[in-house]
Amino acid sequence: MAAVERGNQSDVTEFILRGFRILYPFQMGPFVLVLLMYLTTVAGNTLIIVTIVVDRGLHTPMYFFLGNLSFLDIWYTSNIVPKMLQGFLAEKGVVISFSGCVMQLYIFGSQAATEILLLTVMAYDRYLAICNPLRYAVLMNGRVCVELASCSWLGGFLFNPVIMAWIYRLHFCGPNEIDHFFCDFMPLVKLSCSDTHLITLAAFLLSSTATLIPFLLTLISYAFIIMAIVKNPSSTGRRKAFSTCTSHLIVVSTFYGALAMVYMVPTASAAINLNKIFSLLYSLVTPLLNPLVYSLRNKDVNDALRTMATRLLDFQRR
Repeated sequence: MAAVERGNQSDVTEFILRGFRILYPFQMGPFVLVLLMYLTTVAGNTLIIVTIVVDRGLHTPMYFFLGNLSFLDIWYTSNIVPKMLQGFLAEKGVVISFSGCVMQLYIFGSQAATEILLLTVMAYDRYLAICNPLRYAVLMNGRVCVELASCSWLGGFLFNPVIMAWIYRLHFCGPNEIDHFFCDFMPLVKLSCSDTHLITLAAFLLSSTATLIPFLLTLISYAFIIMAIVKNPSSTGRRKAFSTCTSHLIVVSTFYGALAMVYMVPTASAAINLNKIFSLLYSLVTPLLNPLVYSLRNKDVNDALRTMATRLLDFQRR
């Protein structure tokens, strides 16, 4: 175990991610499955971004925010999956440096916070489009879209640097095995030899605030949207309004549902494997489902994909 002396304490300089060690005898099956899911996630989200950029009909606020979400999902999975894939092939776990572990945790937390803020902004965009359609173009102009997206990214990445700096000040004197497939907060902090009650409380309060307030704003937006749809006398109008929100509702429900399952599962060792499985939902499954949901359930994206495919076929025939 690599360690460096600090006074009378020996601090760990690297950790071992245990991953799904129980699956090691069946390593190739999980490895191939996760690799295929990762490649599909990257390809699907890249296709969404390219389609939005190429098709001028998708140059609207809704798809501008969707493009941001797709880019985030590519980065999100790329931060976690490579080490997870290594873990399937390494019987004794994957070595990661202390700095690399903290950096992975920082990027993961920042990306999660950014996704929460982007989903809230997307709900607000649907609220304006359905509840205030006559002023929508003015209220959600290009400058406002860029500002909202920028605030989501900046807010997400300014969310937890204080906690990360605090982790750097903790002492880790052994053991150095993290029973997870990535550097998550609780499995990492539990290994510290320092008193972690204060940092655990601070992280809980910060993450609760950063999650619950946007979640409540999203619920409020959809409460107004549902009331507006119900009051719409036209059945065609109701159906069209609801169809524009369905994809986003599915994505929001999947993301928050996965987060709830992870952080409601007991932290006892008996439940750690269940916690890992639930962690897969928001770290891999949700980014995989997002492009599928938006492409399969969205007529505009479907039409744009068909148009792009037709142009590619015409180009190849020349």
